[in-house]
Amino acid sequence: MSDPTSLVSSAAVRGAYRTSQSIMGEKGAAATEESNPTSFSNMVRSASENAIDTMRAGEQTAQAGLRGEADTQQVVEAMMAMESTVKVAVSVRDRFVEAYQEILRMPI
Repeated sequence: MSDPTSLVSSAAVRGAYRTSQSIMGEKGAAATEESNPTSFSNMVRSASENAIDTMRAGEQTAQAGLRGEADTQQVVEAMMAMESTVKVAVSVRDRFVEAYQEILRMPI
């Protein structure tokens, strides 16, 4: 079995930590305003929007690097963030498909 630390980049970990902190901050603010928890569909929508934003930022950084406006380290970090975002998105998609197939196999 492979080492789990080789599967996750430090940029992905930092991004996940920042996202969890922002979710906790939003949750605390929402709890004072409203007692309804965040729905699953809103959570999925938010995660997909964050993934799209990461991809767009990475593309912009890569283009800036090609124009000579960004240094190599920034481009590499952006590409690593994009790569980890794609890996997570594919993993989540596979889990959704797996769950859907399991539901289809359930007897009625």
